[in-house]
Amino acid sequence: MTVMAERTSHMLVAEFEQIASAAPETVTLEFIGGRIEEKRVPDGDHGEIVKWVQKRCMQHRPDLWLYGDERGLKVEEYRMGRARPDGALARDGYFAGQGEWADPDGVLMTVEITSYDGDTERRDRVEKPAAYAAAGIPVHLLVDRDSCELVVHTNPAPDRGCYLDVHRAPFGEQVVLPDPVGITLDTEILKNYVR
Repeated sequence: MTVMAERTSHMLVAEFEQIASAAPETVTLEFIGGRIEEKRVPDGDHGEIVKWVQKRCMQHRPDLWLYGDERGLKVEEYRMGRARPDGALARDGYFAGQGEWADPDGVLMTVEITSYDGDTERRDRVEKPAAYAAAGIPVHLLVDRDSCELVVHTNPAPDRGCYLDVHRAPFGEQVVLPDPVGITLDTEILKNYVR
């Protein structure tokens, strides 16, 4: 993957979209930081965490929906990035008519869940939060299965490509997802979904 990433660092977004649209269903591609990236197929625990966050959102904010990783977002304005978060919280129906790569303006929160692979540090903890901040997404939630904690990123600074506020909470604590999300999560169950 590194060789491909180095060769495609000057790829145009239209070229990436053409490659991504032709990829088989077993491969999910993203374009972050000027590089093409392959997103791993999630394991069963990963899917349970997405379902858990989705269920909490439905219970507390029935006006919103947590869309799964089939939703692509246009991120990183200056690099014209493309990402598929594990979850994108938006009003119900927000993605209608937007095609494969949607504008992130109506997304209130992105969710990423770490995978057990060598790219997690760079992709999930560095590049994706920076991309979501650059897109101005108000809240980014990282469920970090390696460190057994939730990391809540808020107060995006799009011009700087970072979130100004980061709160870490170990699994088992109550975690507040601030406005515009406005949900409190009891994270005890997440202890069941780590290796």
